[in-house]
Amino acid sequence: MKKNILIIAAILIAGFANAQSFKEEVDLLQAAVGMDKKEMVAGFLQLAPENPFWTVYDEYEAKRKELGKKRIDLLSRYAENYMNLTDAEIDAYMKEVKSLKASNDKLIDTYYGKVKKASGSKVAAQFYEIENYIISTIRLEVLDNIPFFGELDN
Repeated sequence: MKKNILIIAAILIAGFANAQSFKEEVDLLQAAVGMDKKEMVAGFLQLAPENPFWTVYDEYEAKRKELGKKRIDLLSRYAENYMNLTDAEIDAYMKEVKSLKASNDKLIDTYYGKVKKASGSKVAAQFYEIENYIISTIRLEVLDNIPFFGELDN
């Protein structure tokens, strides 16, 4: 499973770095990642297709993808302007990074409760674990592939 998550993270990084038409690329990547991700989640949870979890999960994924588009847009703007950012622009960027992270964490927390109500505590805990694992892996992959502020200054 870890290998699949790293592959998804690599696709995200490569896609955002080489996007021709940004919106189309984001939509394509998120559709591909969403399908692969859902298969990974299904393999981890081992739930029947008719389990009410899947209705809640599809709702969660739609909201998560919207946040993902915003993150990819933010990363794209960062990559394009990294060398020329002013202190005020860096501060604005960091505020946006923190806001998106908080929104994503809140989304998972909210859907933990919805999954628990639909499918029980065990499934909710598994959902929480796998989502946080995937997100942490992708965050680490992103951080490994972008320069830290000041790293390229000379």
